[in-house]
Amino acid sequence: MTSLIESRSLTIHRPGTTQPVLAQVDFRIQPGEIVTVVGPNGSGKSSLIRALLGHMPLASGQVARRAGLRIGYVPQRVQLDTAIPMTVRRFLSLPTRVSNAEAEQALARTGVPGLGPRQLTQLSGGQFQRVLLARALLRDPHLLVLDEPTQGLDQPGIVVFYKLIEEVRRDTGAAILMVSHDLLVVMRSSDRVVCLNGHVCCEGTPQHVSGAPEYLALFGAGAEGTLALYRHRHDHDHDRVPQGDHLHGPGCRHDHSHAPAAPN
Repeated sequence: MTSLIESRSLTIHRPGTTQPVLAQVDFRIQPGEIVTVVGPNGSGKSSLIRALLGHMPLASGQVARRAGLRIGYVPQRVQLDTAIPMTVRRFLSLPTRVSNAEAEQALARTGVPGLGPRQLTQLSGGQFQRVLLARALLRDPHLLVLDEPTQGLDQPGIVVFYKLIEEVRRDTGAAILMVSHDLLVVMRSSDRVVCLNGHVCCEGTPQHVSGAPEYLALFGAGAEGTLALYRHRHDHDHDRVPQGDHLHGPGCRHDHSHAPAAPN
């Protein structure tokens, strides 16, 4: 198979019922590809991820994974028991022990070198997300799966984290599969966006999906064109947006001759 993971006619029932949370979902992700899954609450985004990883039973259909596939996973939530001390260094060796050099290299790659001796409970939200990413990268994954990785981060933190993910893909060649809870911010470098609402409503480039009738029916006409995050240089200021980062939206007027083509 050419894909890293494929699902065919995947159907998942809600636990203890015959009510489908997802029905007849065909999905694939290719080597080096960035795919972002969006949808409203309860649309089946996290269920799709769990099924693809083999953590959720299927009512019907099938999931195929490439032989020898290594997956790095950044979960949506990690519950920490504050009564149990746990350093970053120890966390990185769970469940598989890694050397000090490997741990430090992973932390440096995700922009938080030297955090090894720190307690997990002392980290900021942004630092903790980078530590989770470092732990996932220690597997040298072919596929990096991130389930709502920017939840709890502020807008500048989201911008920085997405840039880091792009750098990981560039430097390692790993494919990226990400669930996004923020419909206003999807990585500009996504090769495909898949919109779920119990089934695949639409999929394609961010530009295509942001104008698709199915997407607009779910999120309203005001959502059109909101799926892409752009970074470019300009000679004017935007309030509350980090320098060099600009969220393209209604009412923005400036010369785009030097910028990527806008979706709207």
